[in-house]
Amino acid sequence: MIKKNTIIEPDIIKYPIITDKTTKDIENNSYCFKVTKKSNKNQIKATIEEIFNVKVQKINTMNMPRKVKTIGRFKGRTTQYKKAIIQLHKEYTIKLFEE
Repeated sequence: MIKKNTIIEPDIIKYPIITDKTTKDIENNSYCFKVTKKSNKNQIKATIEEIFNVKVQKINTMNMPRKVKTIGRFKGRTTQYKKAIIQLHKEYTIKLFEE
């Protein structure tokens, strides 16, 4: 159930995270998205359900730390971001890839 003060903004979800591990998790109906740092689980759930017309079962969020990357002799840091792992009900799926 969506709470009354939950704001649905499509800007909350930036893009899906596609790696080897996340493509294996798609078989288990689990999807990974990069989201804005200030968003909470209720906002993420409402936005996912509104955009993709699915029913969300569970959401895990985590703040990913900055990492030091070296390119040649220069050192830099990656940006910090928030990652949301979304578990859908069995009868729903999200099409991330075109066939």
